[in-house]
Amino acid sequence: MGHRHVVVIAASRGAIPVLRTLVAALPADLPAAVCIVVHIGRHPSVLPEMLSRWGKLPACHPKHGERLKSGQIYVAPPDRHMVLRGGALCLLDSATENFARPAADPLFRSAAIEYGPRVAGVVLSGDLDDGSAGLAAVQARGGYCIVQDPAECEAPSMPHSALVATRADAIARPEQLAHAIQSAVNGAQRREEATVTIRTDLDIEARIAEKGVAEPQELDQIGERSALTCPQCSGVLWRLHDEHPVRYRCHTGHAFSSLSLEEGSAKSTEDTIWAAIRAVHERIIFARERQRWAQRAGSSDEVAREQTRIDENEKLADILRAALQAPLP
Repeated sequence: MGHRHVVVIAASRGAIPVLRTLVAALPADLPAAVCIVVHIGRHPSVLPEMLSRWGKLPACHPKHGERLKSGQIYVAPPDRHMVLRGGALCLLDSATENFARPAADPLFRSAAIEYGPRVAGVVLSGDLDDGSAGLAAVQARGGYCIVQDPAECEAPSMPHSALVATRADAIARPEQLAHAIQSAVNGAQRREEATVTIRTDLDIEARIAEKGVAEPQELDQIGERSALTCPQCSGVLWRLHDEHPVRYRCHTGHAFSSLSLEEGSAKSTEDTIWAAIRAVHERIIFARERQRWAQRAGSSDEVAREQTRIDENEKLADILRAALQAPLP
């Protein structure tokens, strides 16, 4: 097996100490470029400065179009997806994936398409399941897959989801990750040397994701329309044909793996219930105002009718509040 020249890393909650341990153990002459996505959203980040201080490899937020170089760490900048295209790093403001921008899946997907078996993908500690579909894409194109041991994670959901989606070539504790990456870079054999899968859906999805808004017929090529709606824009969701893992994408560019979609649907439901509570409370306030007017006017019948409305809406508000506290089945 030849050397691998690109390492892509997905990291979220609980991963900063892991990254510190990892970069401290990587050699200054690592013959590969390292690309890292941490879920920082729009928040300013000093992670490149920290990584440069902790290890021997220089780290930076790349500029759009910057050429990829070995022995360099590239960190996705705030509020931009970082993808690989034609040997360069491209920064995109396209729609969030798994509620994140930057997200790991776009980086991993682009690396799989651009570099195939010359890629090593790594998923570290984090919530939900960003990176699982991306790691599956890396594996499908012949890349090497490394997952942090979920038992050693502050937030084991991302690594666990990655292990469900792929047959990881290495599962490593934090102090073992640098060795696992160096072994992968130096040509370690995959756990299963299966035939590389030529998945045209990866290329189509990458084009759709980078373009942003997609025509329905484009999404029809890689999925089928579902009865579900996007929790971010309320558009129709397409369920993608590939089921490792199960994923959805809408025509405005939002994409979700199953855990992320479940989280979004749960939040949308909660927001809807809170909106209903607010509307019911406003009805109570309005009924009390009318009741005070009726009292001033000396209309006892109106006072009684408004009290009935108040009582009914207070019962409804109690039911709605109880629904927020109900345990999940």
